[in-house]
Amino acid sequence: MPPVAGARADRGLRPSAIAIDPMIQRVTSRQNPRLREAATLIASARDRRKAGKCVLEGEHIVAAYAARYGPPETLIVTEDALLRPGARALADTHSGRTLVVAAALFDELATLPSGIGMLAVVPTPKSGVIVPADFCLLLDDVQDPGNVGSMLRSAAAAGVGQVLLSKHCAFAWSPKVLRAGQGAHFYVDLQEDVDLAAWARDFRAAGGAVVTMVATGGTDLYDTPFAPHMALAIGNEGAGISAALAAQATRRVTIPMPGGVESLNAAAAAAVCLFECVRRRRSRSPGVAAN
Repeated sequence: MPPVAGARADRGLRPSAIAIDPMIQRVTSRQNPRLREAATLIASARDRRKAGKCVLEGEHIVAAYAARYGPPETLIVTEDALLRPGARALADTHSGRTLVVAAALFDELATLPSGIGMLAVVPTPKSGVIVPADFCLLLDDVQDPGNVGSMLRSAAAAGVGQVLLSKHCAFAWSPKVLRAGQGAHFYVDLQEDVDLAAWARDFRAAGGAVVTMVATGGTDLYDTPFAPHMALAIGNEGAGISAALAAQATRRVTIPMPGGVESLNAAAAAAVCLFECVRRRRSRSPGVAAN
C-alpha cells in the first residue's frame, strides 16, 4: 500500500519515501532561486533591510508568524522534519510555498542545526500603530542582538503594547534577535529607527510618564510610583541612556543590588523592571496612579 499524505508522521518510512502534497516542491540544487534568496537574506543585514524581508528559523516561530500575519513567502523544510506533525501541518497548509530539501542542503542555509528543520522567508512586519500604548518599552541604542531579543521576549510576557527601538539598536528582525525573542516579535507592536527623545517628549505632553533605568543615582525601583500610562527606557549596554532621552525622563530609576555587583546585564535589568511594573499594575496600589 502506498504511503498516505497528511499532517501525521509517517513512522517507519525513509524521509524520501514520505508522500507529500503535489504542490510541494522537492529541491536538490542549491541554485534554486528561492533557496539562494534565503541564503542571501540570512547572510546579510544590509540585504534584509533593502529587501524588507527576514528569515524565521524553527517551527514555533514560523507558526507564530503565520497565525498573526498569514502565509510566508517561502517555507523551507527538511525531509526529516516532515516526520513531525507540527512541521508537516505547516508544510501542507502552505504547500504552494513550500520547498522540501535534504538535511545537508538545509545546513548550508540555516544558522541553527538541521534538526530544527524549518525556516521561512517573510516580509518584515511593519507597524501600522500611531497612537502610543499605555505600556511601552524604549530601547535606546541596545546593540547586542541577544539582549534585544531577550527584552522583546520579556516585554511580550509582561503585556507591553509597544516596543520602540532607536536608530542604532540591533536590527529587530535579524536571525539572532529572532532566535532570542522566540516568537515575541508577533505579540508586540514593534517600531524601529525611532527618535526616542522626540517620541518621549510627545508621550509626556499627552500625559504619559517616561521612566529611564540608570545603574546608580536613581530612585529605588521598589519605592517608585508608576503611572498608568508609562514608557520604560533601557539604555545602551555601555553608555546607558542618551542625554537627549534622559532629558525627557519623568523619573530615573535604579535597581537596588545589595550583593555589591555593579550592574546587571541589560536584558536582566529590563526583565526585573518590567515585572515590577506588572506587579504594580496588577495590585493597583496607591502608587500606581502617581507620576
